[in-house]
Amino acid sequence: MTIDSRLPNFRSLEPAQRLDEIAARVGLSASERALLAEPGALPLDIANGMIENVVGKFELPFAVAGNFQLNGRDVLVPMVVEEPSVVAAASYMAKIVREAGGFQTSSTGPLMRAQVQIMDLADPYGARHALFNHRQEIIDIANSRDKVLIGLGGGCRDIEVHVFPDTARGSMVVMHLIVDVRDAMGANTVNTMAEAVASRVEAITGGKVRLRILSNLADLRLARARLQVPAALLDSKDYSGEEVVNGIVDAGTFAAVDPYRAATHNKGIMNGIDPVIIATGNDWRAVEAGAHAYACRNGSYTSLTTWEVSAKGDLVGTIEMPMPVGLVGGATKTHPLARLALKILQAGSAQELAEVAVAVGLAQNMGALRALATEGIQRGHMALHARNIAIAAGAKGADIDRIAREMVAAKDVRADFAVSLLAGRQ
Repeated sequence: MTIDSRLPNFRSLEPAQRLDEIAARVGLSASERALLAEPGALPLDIANGMIENVVGKFELPFAVAGNFQLNGRDVLVPMVVEEPSVVAAASYMAKIVREAGGFQTSSTGPLMRAQVQIMDLADPYGARHALFNHRQEIIDIANSRDKVLIGLGGGCRDIEVHVFPDTARGSMVVMHLIVDVRDAMGANTVNTMAEAVASRVEAITGGKVRLRILSNLADLRLARARLQVPAALLDSKDYSGEEVVNGIVDAGTFAAVDPYRAATHNKGIMNGIDPVIIATGNDWRAVEAGAHAYACRNGSYTSLTTWEVSAKGDLVGTIEMPMPVGLVGGATKTHPLARLALKILQAGSAQELAEVAVAVGLAQNMGALRALATEGIQRGHMALHARNIAIAAGAKGADIDRIAREMVAAKDVRADFAVSLLAGRQ
């Protein structure tokens, strides 16, 4: 299905009207529409089966970001997040990037690592070579545990062996199974394979296998996005496009060289990525862990994005990072709204979902750096946050927007000021 991701005046609509618009565009059935329109999309009995000690359910806002275009294809992006300005910033930056041709994205194959830790070895380097000598046997054992994955074209592809000759616990060898997990996130698959080969690994090396577990540093499963925006598209009333471009690149350079800035910079990137991961029922903690480990792969913590000025003066932004996500298994199949999010997104593969996620992260980063390089981050953020403050102060109905507008106009977004404004209207 071909869709148009542009959502003009979407913000001015009521939630029910927005839902009607999305339902029409992606062909939601009446029952699917009801999942979002009515409370209780996740039945308590399903929630009780997902985790332990369940006593209820917790809701977060479910939004749709518009204007995204990846490799010429329009995409509506479901996002679940509580922080104001995230969806608005991502959508607005996507609109600017769209005018310049949209995002270009790519990704590697869906390869995950399972680690098998081997201890009590007198000859760790000899053990390494012994494992390589039995490489195909080990791969065959791993693949014997998941015939469905093999039938889909996936499976264990190779092994790596890493030697740590002098740890606090003596020598250690760690064998990696390199597994193509297809459209799954892959944790259960690779963990099962690691368990399956353990006894044979002990026999081959003469050592003792300890941990058998996946790695969340999915550095063989990368997703990438790129944007290029002419400076003229970044012109504003107060700043020229050239000033904005240089401000963004200077801010990006700050994050590249200073880990204190990089931590906040990358958090802003994840402000865009995490809501997509959560909406689709994927493991946002695994994505976060891999992202931050990848950010310090060269010995110091740095930015996940790069920002440059092209020879023509265009802003060029890129991102590359691990993105271990899936379309099958786990909450992506058990949570009704996760399935609905995937239908809205219309991703044909886990790799497509990964590419959407990093494009949203790049857009979010662009929005944050643009704000920081111009009027400052608080102006736009606090304008949107003012509604939350008004609600917390007790405002209801039309009073919410009125109190929020008055706080923003006064440049004073505080709970006690909201209370006083509300009291003055009563």
